[in-house]
Amino acid sequence: MVESPFDVEIRVGEVLEAEAFPEANKPKMTKLRIDLGEEHGEVQSAAQYDHHYDPDELEGRQVLCATNLGSVRIAGFKSEVLTVGVPDDEEFPVLVEPEQPVSLGSVLF
Repeated sequence: MVESPFDVEIRVGEVLEAEAFPEANKPKMTKLRIDLGEEHGEVQSAAQYDHHYDPDELEGRQVLCATNLGSVRIAGFKSEVLTVGVPDDEEFPVLVEPEQPVSLGSVLF
């Protein structure tokens, strides 16, 4: 097994709000407000999910978030976590999400 220079922490969150993000340089961006549970609170994320999901379809979903990678500013919006997705055949992200509801803030192992 190859050791990573840092440990990526991936936690489960619930999308509380999602809205289109046309100000971003990349197309099909969405702003997300995500609840990581009582211990970790609410965070923001910007992701390219508009190709597969309308913002209202994202609200209420549980998603996986890389929480310890730092934050970036995208068109003035602070993205604090990276929501985890995998590319489809056209390289558009598809969300990775738990198959059944789990506790918010749970860590992927």
